[in-house]
Amino acid sequence: MKNTIITTTILSTTLLASQNFNTLKFDGLTQIAPNVAIETLKLNNKHTLSDQDIDNLIKKLYQFDYFNDIWVTNENKILTIHVKEKPFISKIFMKGYKTRDDELKLLYDTMGIHKGTMYTKQKIKYAKRILLLALKQEGYINSVVEVNVKKLNDKSVTVHFDINKGDPIIIKHISYNGAKYLEQSDFEDVIQNKEEDCCFTWFFGRNDGEMQMDQLQFDSPRIKDLYYQHGFLDAKVSAAFSKIDFNTNNANIEYNITEGKQYKVDDIKIYIDKDIVDIKTLYPKLFLEKGKTFNIKKLRQDQQIIQKEVANKGYAYAVANFKVDKDIKTNNVSITYNVISGDKVYINDVIISGNDRTLDRVIRRDIYLAPQDLFNLTDYTDSLRKLKQSGFFEDVKITKKRVSKNKMDLLVHVKEAATGNLVFGGGYGSYDGWMINASINDKNIFGSGMNLGFSVDYSKRKTNYNISLFNPSIRDSKYSGSVNLYKKTTEIIAASDSTEGDQTTYQTGLGLGIGKAITRYARVGINYNFDDETIEYDIDKSLNEDFISSSLTPYISYNSTDNYYVPRHGIKMGTSLKYTGVGGDAKYVLSSSYFKYFYSLERLTDYDIIFRYKNSVKYLKDTGYLPDDTTFYLGGPSSLRGYESYAFQPDDSDHPFMRYFTNSIELSFPLIASAKMRWGLFFDHGMIGETNFDEISRSGYGEFVSWISPFGPIQFIFGNAINPKNGDKTSNFEFNIGGSF
Repeated sequence: MKNTIITTTILSTTLLASQNFNTLKFDGLTQIAPNVAIETLKLNNKHTLSDQDIDNLIKKLYQFDYFNDIWVTNENKILTIHVKEKPFISKIFMKGYKTRDDELKLLYDTMGIHKGTMYTKQKIKYAKRILLLALKQEGYINSVVEVNVKKLNDKSVTVHFDINKGDPIIIKHISYNGAKYLEQSDFEDVIQNKEEDCCFTWFFGRNDGEMQMDQLQFDSPRIKDLYYQHGFLDAKVSAAFSKIDFNTNNANIEYNITEGKQYKVDDIKIYIDKDIVDIKTLYPKLFLEKGKTFNIKKLRQDQQIIQKEVANKGYAYAVANFKVDKDIKTNNVSITYNVISGDKVYINDVIISGNDRTLDRVIRRDIYLAPQDLFNLTDYTDSLRKLKQSGFFEDVKITKKRVSKNKMDLLVHVKEAATGNLVFGGGYGSYDGWMINASINDKNIFGSGMNLGFSVDYSKRKTNYNISLFNPSIRDSKYSGSVNLYKKTTEIIAASDSTEGDQTTYQTGLGLGIGKAITRYARVGINYNFDDETIEYDIDKSLNEDFISSSLTPYISYNSTDNYYVPRHGIKMGTSLKYTGVGGDAKYVLSSSYFKYFYSLERLTDYDIIFRYKNSVKYLKDTGYLPDDTTFYLGGPSSLRGYESYAFQPDDSDHPFMRYFTNSIELSFPLIASAKMRWGLFFDHGMIGETNFDEISRSGYGEFVSWISPFGPIQFIFGNAINPKNGDKTSNFEFNIGGSF
């Protein structure tokens, strides 16, 4: 390369000597704009270049590291600077290592190469060194990286990284010397480098023991923070000492721990301008309490609570600084918060990015802050929650960018998710046999936010086909609309002494609905259904019925829960009144209400326990003609666990069940947090009757295991009936996919 430069320079300066020219131009230059090159080379308003000038010009261009060759010609008073640029990297291939796009992007950023980067041997050498370092940090020793550069043409190359990962280092044992108050299982909840489990290391939630070198330096502070969460403010934790046997690739890790004393909270003080927030309203909201063990995690939560209350008044950059004073004689701490509110801040603009498919307006309608609005932290967090709950995005980030003393931009960046999905589930019961349910839907058709779906439910006793379209915001308003077509077949096995025989209902129908959001959590609406039904009996054919059902159902619903799959706080409730008799043959009224309550007990127990309660009340009234299949049934996963579906049903069609009440209590505990698995205990109680609610009253209890899997929520139910009576149809096991409490 140096010989080429020297030779080129000598040839150019010898042939040209001092050159006069009228026009200056570049040939082959794409990486630098000509005007920038002229400015950089200081060629403005020049029409003569000496031998030394041309020599310096060529040297400066080479310093850009963009060119393989440079030469200068002068023809007809046109001075032309010719460059031959180095090739570009048109594509990068990675084999044997990262596969996810987001992981690869982060890796390429670290390696300093991307598609479109100018290719040089130095860059590839640096990228290889960084790649080997990344493998080593992840615990792979003796890794081999081969790089193959393929030339596509004079202007582009492809780079292939072929990785042979070395053997991982397996952690066989970790010692926590000096730990008395906390146990090994406590540490494993926070550290990244964990002991290898004895078996089934491939299963969800099991530890494979692979050492992560890059995380080892942070595990010691994580352990120390865990002690702070239990009030040990004098705790000392040494850096991890690892002993590696490179013959077996096994390792032992050792921590030396001095726990010190456990502290309790003696006093809490908050200093803030009383015109901004009434201090008296803040203290009851704090997690830390006087007389209770100090917890650094709760301290941080309290700091966020205080800042949120101030930020809700428009002080977006409020800071609640805290000071912890220890009294080593009494083992007590006093906590002081000093709140600096700053200036009120208004929204300047809302800028959306990352939505290649979803329309801007679909995102914007779920953001509760707009230009000129006073900043409000609740609106900010609710916007984030709403966008995440939509199911349209894999990740959502809303960044606050300050543009002046009292104005900010909101930068909304989304990472779109695959919104089309297939859900498949099933279960087994002695009544329904094997039950299968499947659905195909896309909740964001063409990025419009509309949901189009098709579902099938099938078992020995019933089939249900349904196709639906739902628009949650018609023309970006607060109004929603829906339409669905369905076809159902349901078989009910009659009681042993029935003279009518088994009952089969065939139903084809159309549903239309419109709703409106009246608050952030509440919605009202009305649905219309038209059904053409046939009821057949296998013994007494004279009872067969053909009729038309036409109904209107106004409803109101409320949902303030904090999570779609595993709510820890909030309420879900709703009520509806179905009036059947808007034309058609059937004439009756159906009232239905439900209530669900979720509450985290972590504040009381320092453990992630969720209390859940729900009930459902239904009332049926005959106003002229009540079809034989219009009745209530009790039993099964959705009403009374421990009993089969339809375990309790009317003896005959002349005496339908017209009163229905169920309620359930659950306690949900973490099982394998990393695998999103929980287990829990439940108690169900249900009542049903013709004229009174308690004509039949039963209870059940048991356990369940739930898992938020890649295919959706899965639940395994192990139920038991409480004091079942002779003839009761009980069930001990059910499972389903896609269900929720």
